[in-house]
Amino acid sequence: MSKKLLLFIVACLVSALVLAACGGSGEESTDATESDNASNASEETESGSIEVEHAMGTTTLEEKPERVVTLYQGATDTVLEFGVTPVGVVESWVQMPMYDYLKDDLQDVTYVGQETQPNLEEIAALEPDVIFASQIRHEEIYEQLSEIAPTIVNETIYDFKETTNLIGSALGEEEQAETLLADWDSRIADFQEKVSTNENWPMSAAVLNYRADHARIYVTGFAGSILQEAGFEEPTELQGQNEEIVMLNDKEAIPQMNADVIFQFMEDTPDVQNTYEDWTAHPLYQNLEAVKNDNVFTVDEVAWNMAGGLQSAHLMLDDMYEYFELEE
Repeated sequence: MSKKLLLFIVACLVSALVLAACGGSGEESTDATESDNASNASEETESGSIEVEHAMGTTTLEEKPERVVTLYQGATDTVLEFGVTPVGVVESWVQMPMYDYLKDDLQDVTYVGQETQPNLEEIAALEPDVIFASQIRHEEIYEQLSEIAPTIVNETIYDFKETTNLIGSALGEEEQAETLLADWDSRIADFQEKVSTNENWPMSAAVLNYRADHARIYVTGFAGSILQEAGFEEPTELQGQNEEIVMLNDKEAIPQMNADVIFQFMEDTPDVQNTYEDWTAHPLYQNLEAVKNDNVFTVDEVAWNMAGGLQSAHLMLDDMYEYFELEE
């Protein structure tokens, strides 16, 4: 066991005893994190170190990091776009242990647990120079992660643009981050220009997910935000409600799915297929605009919902070009 790992374990034990004496950490104030959720920025100091502002505060990196650990899917996806292979990543949600489109680039990586429960000892053993985490998943263990290595935190798990900027800042590659996002903006603008020639444009779009006992509409989040950036409107009955996910527990709620285009994904299990067949056979479903106009597309769950990074955003845009029969 390395000295660094031993010291980390001792620090964790001491921290646990202190928390127990104080009655636990459930009542910790979030004022500091709330004040720091603005856009990130980095500043190179006179000593050559880099200060990065992020969702949990300001973190200083004494030198350009080489050993990187990523603790959410979007960071794993995006850091590869900078030509950096992480030494440690968390397991994917499906296609275990990593999504198919990333497996070739991560053949020698070490898996450090699940996104919702990373293994701190395994992370420490990798001796990372920087850790990329998310506030929504890792706020409670941020201090422990920071004891292992400088930790940069994105507020969400699906804001691939913020992830790109944070990684660029921490790696001292702000110009590359700007280039990557400029390339994305160029593709979006091209898609907007070409899809606008469709006689039915502008169009509304719904992202549907069928489960064993209900259906979901992803209004914002990863897929929804990209669709809106591309110029699509929200589902007709949900416009202006600012909902991220709408749960439909009864087929009488099917009209909330109504949109000009439907993008859908689901697990390939008997229970889910039964739900899908039952709901799509209902007269209310048959009356949806996308169904009547044959504009229902089954998409890849990983690219559209699970991955959340810059690469998967491009994969999603690839699908949109294909479904609307547009050439780049």
